[in-house]
Amino acid sequence: MNQQNSSIAEKTILLGLTEEEMCAFALTLGMPKFVGKQLHNWIYQHRVVSFSEMKNISEANRRKLDEVAIVGLHAPEVSQRSKDGTVKYLYRTLRGNYVETVYIPTSERATLCVSCQVGCKMNCQFCMTGRQTWNESLTTADILNQIFALPEYDNLSNLVFMGQGEPFDNTDHILKSLHILTDPKEMAWSPKRITVSTVGILPGLQRFLNESRCHLAISLHNPFPDERKDIMPIEKAYSITQVISLLHQYDFCLKTPHSEEATKQRRLSFEYIMFRDQNDSLQHANAIVELVKGLDCRVNLIRFHEIPDSPFHGTDLTKMEHFRDYLTHHGVFTTIRASRGEDILAACGMLSTKEQQRQAGANQ
Repeated sequence: MNQQNSSIAEKTILLGLTEEEMCAFALTLGMPKFVGKQLHNWIYQHRVVSFSEMKNISEANRRKLDEVAIVGLHAPEVSQRSKDGTVKYLYRTLRGNYVETVYIPTSERATLCVSCQVGCKMNCQFCMTGRQTWNESLTTADILNQIFALPEYDNLSNLVFMGQGEPFDNTDHILKSLHILTDPKEMAWSPKRITVSTVGILPGLQRFLNESRCHLAISLHNPFPDERKDIMPIEKAYSITQVISLLHQYDFCLKTPHSEEATKQRRLSFEYIMFRDQNDSLQHANAIVELVKGLDCRVNLIRFHEIPDSPFHGTDLTKMEHFRDYLTHHGVFTTIRASRGEDILAACGMLSTKEQQRQAGANQ
């Protein structure tokens, strides 16, 4: 840990605290409780990066705050823009590592793909992040900084926790972030604007289902447990059949183009990257139909994005369409997800900060 990170570690980071926690912190410094509310407003509503910008807090209190705390918001260090308008940002964490975040604007919405770890322990064989050495799980401040320090923050309509890392390998900080984003006393975002994706770590998944109303996406990628285990080692610890059994205990509501009232409840989707001659047969499609029977859900088919030295290849679009039509014909609402940001390595499964971390280190 360098000297800068060491000094940060000795101070209280305010980003990631609730209003109640900020009020309690203000009281410990001998300040009125309302200073905590002012801090909360400046950080989450005005997104300031320093105490000097907080003009309705006395100069004496701002000096005291500067001695013992940091705001925690800081701008991304690097950005890359795709030809399709997608923007990938590189953020430095408070511990000095790097993490990527992807902003995806369309004519209908603006979505941010948020990361929760530097690297990932899940070791899915088709994912670039899984090839990156795991460095750390992000703090609540690191997670929220990707959102509130985003240059396009005012345009955001949706969040997806589908970036680097496994959310339920970092459950406490994910749930704290979701609480700050969605609680009516905090930022009051609608849970319907947020989706969390997981490979299916059951303890964290169950906590999420009990403590949050945000949408859920399950990384499926193969309906046959023996085949799924070969590409997703998590299957050995928590099988997809166990995940499905848990999901049957909760209520979900499928939104289709013909059922707008379904937006009243949490939605469930299954993410399915298609690999040529490996998981794209009609036997796989039929197994998906059987696996999700009785669940109000949708399946999102995703084109595999080629990564170096990978044994996997993507299924062609025609076969993906046949696969989609088979599922739809058998009662499973299915879409093919549009690919975005592939030319800047920002598409699904392509995030990795190894090279950027080396470049940033060389420039210091």
